[in-house]
Amino acid sequence: MSPRLFWIGLGNMGRGMCKNLVEKGGLEEPLLLFNRTRQRSIELSEQLPAGKTEVVDSIAAGVAKADVIFIILSKDDVVEAAADEILKASDINGKLILECSTIHPSTTARLAKAFTDRGAEFVAAPVFGAPAMADAGQLVGVLAGPAASVQRARPFFKGVMARGEIDMSDEPYEKALQLKLIGNTFIANMVEQIAEGHVLAEKSGLGTQYLHQWIEGMFPGPYAAYSTRMLSGDYHQREYPLFAVDLARKDARHAMSLAEASGTRMRNVETADAHLAQVQEHAGERGDIAGIYGAVRKEAGLKFENDWSVIIGLVVISAMCVAAWILSPKGENQVLWRSSIILSIVSCYLMWAITFLAQLHPLIEPRRSDLRKEFIHH
Repeated sequence: MSPRLFWIGLGNMGRGMCKNLVEKGGLEEPLLLFNRTRQRSIELSEQLPAGKTEVVDSIAAGVAKADVIFIILSKDDVVEAAADEILKASDINGKLILECSTIHPSTTARLAKAFTDRGAEFVAAPVFGAPAMADAGQLVGVLAGPAASVQRARPFFKGVMARGEIDMSDEPYEKALQLKLIGNTFIANMVEQIAEGHVLAEKSGLGTQYLHQWIEGMFPGPYAAYSTRMLSGDYHQREYPLFAVDLARKDARHAMSLAEASGTRMRNVETADAHLAQVQEHAGERGDIAGIYGAVRKEAGLKFENDWSVIIGLVVISAMCVAAWILSPKGENQVLWRSSIILSIVSCYLMWAITFLAQLHPLIEPRRSDLRKEFIHH
């Protein structure tokens, strides 16, 4: 009989991970769901196949029924508060705790001791990937702890919630979080570099469209995705951030703390964090890590938002059309020249505008083709 699973935390990552557990985890009993905002649990449960999930009213209620407990929450103090509720809930002897949050290594070590002292098994299991990757089951998990506990956790990762895993069996729990924090600095540095590059391209007269094409050709994937989010205006128009600025700054602080304790510095992260502080001041809770682009723009004398990208493009295209009308070679084929050039210019603009607008507000959601019909839902 498969173990009963309990999930705590339904943020941008947690929802996608739960979806894949339900669809591919081979669960024999409904997945137990808890979130501080109960409505989020209810909404996710309604989106997933009927009878595959069960919303619980408290952490204590979920712990009492579960064999395996997943935790993925936003910050160290929130994780520690949930851990306290688990420890107070009931007998946790023999239960497996999988801690997937991005927290400080020392917090992980402290939680591991508290749980294992009570007879539970513990695996530090942070994951790499964006929310879209969580939804698609394409995360990379990092599993640290006793080999037997890691082995017990692995069936829920590769092939279910993740496309791969980094096995740290019998390594200290803290190492998983060290890797996670250092890995996240690559994301901060990537966003900082793309932002600086696009601002320089705009200010120097090169044009951001050419740099974007280069990024798509050389660095497809996360680089191209962040470049699109910046140029399309998604970084300031999104109602809910994909990677909230306060969480990005929390990760940066943890990484810089780790570096200081190790006798080194992460100067690139310090620069990114300074820009994130400006994003936080400008946008508050709605700020996203991609907003670094807005902060760099502002430093360069540009407006934080790039609201007018499509309109500016329209103005430029209009000017080009007028020039084509005036400068077309005279003669019996002048009308043909004018029509061909203007139609080509307008078509290129429409293709560019539609692509960017579609990436900002897609009308059709990407759908995996390997799901059985009974698991396809809207």
